Amino acid sequence: MASAAEQLASNLNFAAFAKAEDLKKRIWFTLGALLVYRLGTYIPLPGINPDAFAQAFTQQSRGVLGIFNMFAGGAVERMALFALGIMPYISASIIMQLMTSVVPSLEALKKEGEQGRKIINQYTRYGTVLLAVVQAYGISAGLEGGNGIVTDPGMFFRASTVITLVGGTMFLMWLGEQITARGIGNGISLIIFAGIVAGLPSAISGTLELGRTGALSTGLILAIIVLAIVVIALIVFFERAQRRLLIQYPKRQVGNRMFQGDTSHLPLKLNTAGVIPPIFASSLLLLPATVAGFSNTATLPGWVSTVMAALGHGQPLYMLLYAAMIVFFAFFYTAIVFNPKDTADQLKKHSGFIPGYRPGERTAEYIDYVLTRVTVIGAAYLVVICLMPEFLISATGVPFYLGGTSLLIVVNVTLDTVAQIQGHLIAHQYEGLIKKSKLRGGKRGR
Repeated sequence: MASAAEQLASNLNFAAFAKAEDLKKRIWFTLGALLVYRLGTYIPLPGINPDAFAQAFTQQSRGVLGIFNMFAGGAVERMALFALGIMPYISASIIMQLMTSVVPSLEALKKEGEQGRKIINQYTRYGTVLLAVVQAYGISAGLEGGNGIVTDPGMFFRASTVITLVGGTMFLMWLGEQITARGIGNGISLIIFAGIVAGLPSAISGTLELGRTGALSTGLILAIIVLAIVVIALIVFFERAQRRLLIQYPKRQVGNRMFQGDTSHLPLKLNTAGVIPPIFASSLLLLPATVAGFSNTATLPGWVSTVMAALGHGQPLYMLLYAAMIVFFAFFYTAIVFNPKDTADQLKKHSGFIPGYRPGERTAEYIDYVLTRVTVIGAAYLVVICLMPEFLISATGVPFYLGGTSLLIVVNVTLDTVAQIQGHLIAHQYEGLIKKSKLRGGKRGR
């Protein structure tokens, strides 16, 4: 019975999708925009020796450059037009979120609604340009310092590199906004999603090739596939999990009639911080190793080499610090994006209250109490998801392409995009019902 109902619902969805012309146009626009992005990751910077850069990148692919390359869809290892990717915009957005909680004027703008949000978005764009210029100049200087990477070093190369990379980042920011407005899903997230997924075919073929040559056993490959399915199901479960707080509204009288008070729920996500904690933690941990890799190892003190070895992938110190940083950033970023006091003030403003707790300060304390305990579970979930690939790599030596961070991003973006498609289908069906009812009403009137 249940399967028949699911099949009927699926048929209805396909029928609705076939009639939803606006949704089709949005999907085609999104696919076209992502195709343009992928083409840009193959256009190389002028003045670069590809062979020399490929050799230098291979030596640093385990550091921060490897993470940036994954998010940029392979553009870093090719030193392409979109090598900076969308990361400067994400960094600027995070910085603005932090500043809105610290700077009173920005906090006031945040509370002004749509107009204030537009001003903050404009500040974010300015911050993106500034960060992109700094990072692009650092890249140009680093490339010149490499052995034979730049064919004609000098100020002209630096200027052209900065202009090209900053222009690529600004184009991606604009493209992401266009996808959000005229396509399906969040444009910035989909660009990162496309960059990560683009490397999956080669990773899968590489794993199968290891199985064919006997480097990996068939049983181990099957176990990895089953584990991946289990981990994806676990991510879906935890990302959709919520702790709902009951909100009640008092009875109200309109004229001589008394209306019953409404009830609703305040959802607290298990993982409010999203993918920010693992991104921050991995970037900070891999940054010293990346800097040391670009330096001359012969001139480094002995204790620096010892620390670098202890912070290598799979080492106990690396695992411990990685887990500790994920937990710290989970609590830190949750405190930034969710303010219990503001939520309690909004409930009080609209006459809402949590049963058993006085509106105002007591409500804020209770929300903070529940949020803290929910975040403990969310942080533990992030630690398990992110450390599991590290343990498997150190234990089996299997080169996992998708780490915990990238897997979280892929699953989250997929869930968000599917939800938006379903929302468009429901809106289309609703519009169709309204049109039918108007037609019937018009026929009756005649």
